Amino acid sequence: MTQSATERHAMTRDELLSLPASVDIVTAGRAFGVGRTTAYSLARSGEFPCQVIRAGRAYRAITADLLRVLHIAPEISEAVAAVTATASSEPTAQTP
Repeated sequence: MTQSATERHAMTRDELLSLPASVDIVTAGRAFGVGRTTAYSLARSGEFPCQVIRAGRAYRAITADLLRVLHIAPEISEAVAAVTATASSEPTAQTP
């Protein structure tokens, strides 16, 4: 069984989380599992699954929206989780 080009180049969760603030439409298409032609067609018709902006002749996808649509959120590191847990368990000072 052979894989399509899109399947061979599917993005991992780590790759998605390392994307810059906006990406070209081909990269965004890869994240959704669609090829170049389909990605451009969806962008032109306003039906791309995440927010797309037009920058001159190019289309750019907003990475934060792309991740939101895919339900991918960065995990909180253990150190941040520990600080958050400590801060929320400390008693608050009351004003007299």
